[in-house]
Amino acid sequence: MLPTLVIGLREGLEAALIVGIIAAFLRKNGKSLAPMWVGVGVAVALSIAVGVVLRVVERSLPQAAQEGMESIIGAVAVVFVTGMIVWMNTHSRGLKRELEAEATEAIRDGHAYALAGMAFLAVLKEGFETSVFLLATFTASSSMTLAAAGAVIGVVIAILIGIGIYAGSVKLNLSTFFRATGAFLILVAAGLVLTSLRTAHEAGWLNGGQQTVLDLGALVRPGTVQSSLLTGVLGIPADPRLIEVIGWFAYLIPVVLFVYWPRARRAQGMQVAKVQFWLAGAVAVVALGFAVLAPLTHGSQPHALAIAGATDAAGSGTAQLKGSTLSYTLGASSSTVRLAGAGTRVQHNGVSAREWSVPVTPGSLSAPKQLTLNQLVAENGGRLPVGINPSSDPGPFDASWKLTGKLQVWSAGGALIDAQQSTHTLVTLSGGGLTTPRTLSISLTDLAISNWAVTDAAAQSAASAVSSAQAEHELWAVQLPIALGVAALTLAAFGLRSRRRALTDQNTPVIPTAPSAIQTAPQRSTSYAAQQ
Repeated sequence: MLPTLVIGLREGLEAALIVGIIAAFLRKNGKSLAPMWVGVGVAVALSIAVGVVLRVVERSLPQAAQEGMESIIGAVAVVFVTGMIVWMNTHSRGLKRELEAEATEAIRDGHAYALAGMAFLAVLKEGFETSVFLLATFTASSSMTLAAAGAVIGVVIAILIGIGIYAGSVKLNLSTFFRATGAFLILVAAGLVLTSLRTAHEAGWLNGGQQTVLDLGALVRPGTVQSSLLTGVLGIPADPRLIEVIGWFAYLIPVVLFVYWPRARRAQGMQVAKVQFWLAGAVAVVALGFAVLAPLTHGSQPHALAIAGATDAAGSGTAQLKGSTLSYTLGASSSTVRLAGAGTRVQHNGVSAREWSVPVTPGSLSAPKQLTLNQLVAENGGRLPVGINPSSDPGPFDASWKLTGKLQVWSAGGALIDAQQSTHTLVTLSGGGLTTPRTLSISLTDLAISNWAVTDAAAQSAASAVSSAQAEHELWAVQLPIALGVAALTLAAFGLRSRRRALTDQNTPVIPTAPSAIQTAPQRSTSYAAQQ
């Protein structure tokens, strides 16, 4: 409830201040307020519609898509609230003066309706930001009712303060107010960063860095004051994970330093551009370091997997892949197979892997040229093969043998994740009463090569380990460098803008101007302690 109350109060007060300043200016200059109120009403309606549409769309999506949309909404909300904090921290002292200067220019040019447009755009901007930010906060809140109540209370208080300021009965130090609420909203936004990273993982977008860093279960117990403060207000869960902690600090520290760095020590003019360029270069170097070094530390390591024969008599053993050679032991025997080529790219056990299929043939065949009916039944597991009639086909039969089989191997990142060997013994019988040759699949112990496979538990464990390694590689070698690269480009763009501004300021002569009659007129109903 507290986060949404502060959001509603702050965003609502920003809109109320702008509308109040414009309304007082219009009234003082004898202009009608009707167009302005129409613009405000339309902006409020559009803002509410945006929130409702986003909520309806989100609820209509499948679960994974809902988590993805929540991540996007959370990221947009963080950008909005950060921009709002920074802008108000910079302009709160001169907000009234800047708006009245723009209003004076609009009236001089005969564009009174432009002031209504200013009110419309101001309310629409604040309303849209509020809708997105509140929607993201509602998603992270444990109680939708309390969160909505907090937002309504905050907006109502903001409207009352705005009316009081307009009527001249309330004096408010805007700079102090916005700096104080800004500190709280920075913590709330940092919690939204953490929540967005959590929902991105649940959407399947971010699977690396999911190691639990802290166990706050003893501190964050449901129903306690600590739980309400840490989880309900600041968005900190009981099991913060590595990437979430990194994201929390990566947002909190730079924003706090930027907003609350002492004004006397802030860079000025061309120094601002130099600092931004230096930071852009440092972030780019870090991004390059992750892209180059991360693959060396997050690769899959080869290890042996447990295998078992198709029958108890075949025994058990292990299989391991080293380079392009598979070696395995089964019972008292061992063998090696060299895998040719690069294999085929497939999905196996939920992992992107490469598959090899190697034909299996015995080194030599030692099998009887004839089979009696009793031998045929014994080799067929004690059952008479289908299609053989003892009365009409008494045997013995001429036997022609053939062995077919293959070894299948799956690997990912150089590690074995699964393997199996399967063979089939085919015998073609003729004579012994058979009118036509019959081909049967039977098991002949001294002819067949042992069938075996990696155990299910070992295959699942190997796939899970490889999947985790691939996710870590994706995070540290791809996703994080891309994010840092975007941050570096953004800082460089800000540096270019700061450089252009500094050059413009250096080349622009300062011309003193006398205050206008409108600016020096008595301000009966819009006095602010921040401008006094």
